[in-house]
This record gives sequence, structure tokens and C-alpha cells, in this order.
Amino acid sequence: MLIGAHVSTAGGLSRAVERGTERQCEAIQIFNQSPRAWRPTRYSEEDFAAYREAAEASGIGAVVIHAVYLINLATRDREIRSKSLHSLTHALQVGDGIGAGGVIVHAGSRKKDSHADAMRRAGKAIREALAESESCPLLLENTAGTQGPLGRDFDELAELIKLGGGDRLGVCIDCCHLLASGYEIRTPEALGEVVDRLDAEVGLDRVRCLHVNDSATPLGSNRDRHANLGEGELGRGGLRAFLSEPRFESLPALIETPGFDKRGPDLKNVRIAKRLRREGLKRRAG
Repeated sequence: MLIGAHVSTAGGLSRAVERGTERQCEAIQIFNQSPRAWRPTRYSEEDFAAYREAAEASGIGAVVIHAVYLINLATRDREIRSKSLHSLTHALQVGDGIGAGGVIVHAGSRKKDSHADAMRRAGKAIREALAESESCPLLLENTAGTQGPLGRDFDELAELIKLGGGDRLGVCIDCCHLLASGYEIRTPEALGEVVDRLDAEVGLDRVRCLHVNDSATPLGSNRDRHANLGEGELGRGGLRAFLSEPRFESLPALIETPGFDKRGPDLKNVRIAKRLRREGLKRRAG
């Protein structure tokens, strides 16, 4: 398992590697553009080359891109759909440029629209974005919340993969979102049953990435609120189980917590995750 965190690209793509190294990351996650605006960041081939050179010289084994939260692939609004598709395509093209392990996206929200129509529109947008990029995988994240977010359970993730088509589609599993959506995962036994369901409904070969966040809200709350590791409803026991699940071996495991310094995922969170993983592996070994 490659434990790491979301880091900033301020100052250039290669600076993300620097920040990841400072946090003792084995993998990093970045935004391809500002998460609060539609305007894409323009990168050159020189930017991509500088990133690849920095990454090769570091101990960081993987990078993934998180598409911006403004994206809604299920929307009926033509302007939002156009902007969403353009932003997602840009993220995949940046992923191609830096050799990313995938672009993670929240598929969108149906809001008051029918589930079937929203899923159909999301699937069509996914196909279009994949057609405009070369090889970077697109990873659908399991979600939590109200307002009809798509991908709240494994059935919906499987349906989105079917509608989107193609071998380049995978999933990113967020443990905070699992708990908030009603999946009990706080013991190795409970988590094992959930991973069995994930395998049966989606397929473990589709799982390419993990998000490691504690949950500020309880089981089944349907609220997406991240907490620092060990300070939420998952707690150290739940995170220990998640980080030591044998079928998640070799995956990038990225932290997106507020940070103990309130400035985003920090070194302390990364160190806690690594320690909990070691403890979990030791307990599983008996």
C-alpha cells in the first residue's frame, strides 16, 4: 500500500512532488486546476517533463488527479454539462501527460431528476471524456450526501461503469463515504464482508485507489464530512482495519483530511496512517 496525501500544485506540477516528499508520502493526489473555478490551468510539455523528472527522483510511487468538485456529469443544464465535460477531459489529458494512475471524479448529482435519466447522462459524458483522452484511467468515487449524488453504493458504481463502458474505468473507495452511506466497516470482519460485496458487485480489479479519511458524522448519516485520522466516527480501530485489508494491498491510499494545522493533509496524518497500517497488519498476522 502506498500511503500519501493530497498536495498543492501551487508554483508548478513539480512542486507537488516536493510537498509530497516533505510529508513522507509514498503517493500523492493533486487537482488539475483550481477546485473553485472552471478555468483550466494550462500546462506545457515542459511542465509534464519537469513533473516526471521530479517524481522519478523521489520516493513517490504513484500520483492520481482529483477532478474538481464543480463537475456534474448528470446535469440537465447544457452550460454546466459543457463545462463539466471540458474540465474532466482536461484532467484526463493532464493525467496522460504526467503518467497518472487515474483521474478521480464524483459522477454528479441527479438532484430532483429521475435516477435513470441522470445515470444515462453521466454515462454518456464519461464515454465522451474518455474518447477525448488517450490512456489515463477514470476512477469513479463512491459518494455520500443528500441531493441525489450518484455512486452512493456499489450497485450504482457498477451501473456507471457499465454505462460508461471501457477498460479504463475503475473506482476509488473512500472509507469516510462508506461509513456515512451506511456501510459498517469498523472491524476487520465487518470490512471483510463489505469488500466481499464490492468484489461481487464491482470487481476488485476495478479498485485502483483509496481515500483514507475519518468521518465527522456517524454511520448512515449521509453527510460527507472529513475528520483528521483518529478524531472521527471511524476512529483508530476502523482506520486500522481499512489500512490493513489484504485485498487493498499495493493501492495508493490518499489522505484528504482538514489537517491538524487546519491547512490540509499534513505529515502528522500521514504518520498516523502508516502507524495504524503497521498495527493492523500485526494484529491480522496474530
